[in-house]
Formats: sequence, C-alpha cells, structure tokens
Amino acid sequence: MSRYLNAQYQALEAYVPGEQPRDQRYIKLNTNESPYPPAPSVCAAITQEDVSLLRLYSDPTGKNLKEKLAGLYGVKPENVFLSNGSDEVLNFAFMAFGGKGAVFPDISYGFYSVFGDLYGIDYTQIPLKEDFSLDYQDYCGQGKMVVIANPNAPTGLSIPVDAVEQIVASNPDNVVVIDEAYVDFGGETALPLIEKYDNLLVTRTFSKSRCMAGGRLGYAFGSAALIADLEKIKYSTNPYNLDRLTLKLGEATVDGEDYYQKMCTRIQETRDWTKEQLESMGFQVLPSQTNFLFARTDRMDGQELYLALKARGILVRHFSNPRIDQFNRITIGTPEQMETFLTVIKEILGL
Repeated sequence: MSRYLNAQYQALEAYVPGEQPRDQRYIKLNTNESPYPPAPSVCAAITQEDVSLLRLYSDPTGKNLKEKLAGLYGVKPENVFLSNGSDEVLNFAFMAFGGKGAVFPDISYGFYSVFGDLYGIDYTQIPLKEDFSLDYQDYCGQGKMVVIANPNAPTGLSIPVDAVEQIVASNPDNVVVIDEAYVDFGGETALPLIEKYDNLLVTRTFSKSRCMAGGRLGYAFGSAALIADLEKIKYSTNPYNLDRLTLKLGEATVDGEDYYQKMCTRIQETRDWTKEQLESMGFQVLPSQTNFLFARTDRMDGQELYLALKARGILVRHFSNPRIDQFNRITIGTPEQMETFLTVIKEILGL
C-alpha cells in the first residue's frame, strides 16, 4: 500500500476471487463456471467485420441486446440494465440506493460487505439460521436497502417468491435487490414482481447458466425509474462499460436459449447424482438449487480436504469463515469431471 491511498480505503478488505490458474492443469470446480461451451450460434457470431469495428466505440445504450432480453423475459427495454458482469450492477446499486444503510445475510456473496465498506454504508449482516436457511421475516420492515442472493451462495439454498414479495412489500421506501445469479438451476425468479413493485431490482449474469464467465456480461430488471437511476451512475462513471464483441455475443446468447436450457438441465442432473454419491460416503450436503454443492465430512477438516484435492489437481472453493470452514463449495462440472472428483475423494478418505 502506498502512502497516497485515501485514508478511507486503507483498511478496506478487498474481495478475493476464486483461484484462476493459468497452466490449465486443474479440474476447476471452484468458481461456478459452466463446464460447457457457449451455444454454437455464439461461437459463430463474431466476424472479421466485427473485429475491424473495434476501432469505434460500442453502443453505450446496448439497444439491441436490451430489446432481445426484454423480448425473452416479457418486459420492456426500459426495464433492463446492462452491465460489465452482475458485480457492476451490485456496485452501482450499493452506490445509488445504500444511503440509508443496507442489510444482507452473514453467509452470502462476499462482495456485499466489500461494497458496503467501499461506500461507507452502515450495513448489518443478519445471521442465517443454524441450518443455513434464511428467515425472510428478518428482512421485513428494515427501512434499509435489502440485498439477498436467491439462491444463496455459497449455501445453494433459496427462499420462495412469496417470501421475497413480503420483503419487498414491507420495505416500500427502500430498494430490495434480489441477486439471481444462480436462478436458472432450479430457483424461482422474482422477475414478475417488478410490475407490481417499483422498489425491486433483480440482477442476473451471463457467467453461470449462459457459459460466458469470461465475457463479463450482467443485467438487471426493475422499474423504469430504478433503471434510470442505474443508467445515471453508469454514465457518470463508464458509459462504454460493454465492448462491441460482448454485446454481439450477448445477442447471440439470447438467440441460443434452447441450448442453454438443455445445459442447465444437464448440470442439475449431474448435481443431483453427485449429491447422492457424496451422501453415500457420509458427507453432509446441503440441498442446492445452483450449479454447485456445499458439503462437509466428519472424516477430514474442510481446509485439509481442499488442500488434498488441490494437490491432486482438483480445485474447489474453501472459505475461512468459522461458521462454514468445515464445508467446501464444489462447482458441478461434466459427468466425467465429477466422476474423477469422486474417485479422488475416495482415495483421500481411504474409502
């Protein structure tokens, strides 16, 4: 740290992303990326002309992609915000709507507390219950911005839409952000509620179910007024937040919806099979509506198991939080990758 950094940032604990080894020798089950390539239409979308047009700025409005997303999800283009990954939506939401404070779970996406600290927001982390489920009543009538990942990460658990609605309805003067990064793997979307409530923001990403983590493309749904607020923040920071190629790939992704639904189904099937196999070895595995599992075993310390897997070429995600340090988060890969993972687990545990 240099002596020039503003004092307000000197104690900031930055978000730590999952390991991204460059040598590609690992089976990567640590960052919830898709094990499958984008749809064929996406792979064929970029032409030499598109590359040559990189000399020109991209469309700051993202008009074509907004219209495609609006058509796919049955909303209007003015209800859609485009971002550089869903992290950017969340960043802007904390900046724009966190003035009265914020609340979110103590076990959830690590960036929420980082954004809270970054903007000096008075936030509260509400403990999940002993079984890691979320009691929606804890978030009703808070009088602050509410942020909930649904399904949650790293637990994989979710709450029903009627519970989300009660949270939104009970906080009429504050924005409720529902982070739906994993909703396509069995969750229930709150999207229909944006027609009824002007304080609901639903965030999504192309990184998980759309096989495009490297494309850095996110989006959000909300009332026209909420979206306009986010656009104001965007145009005050980085109006060209999405490059030409990403916008083009995003449009082709929407066109490949059938392909992605099939991939989501395939991942869910592999997830459920992997869960059964782990449980047959004595693991505790939380029920998941995501593309990962959250699991622990009494046979080995959580960090030791993570390190043993890494030494054998398999990466999973381990967290140091004392409430969950006996668990590891396991991204669902291809059936072949999961078979290898399970074989190595048996070797490590001597099963």
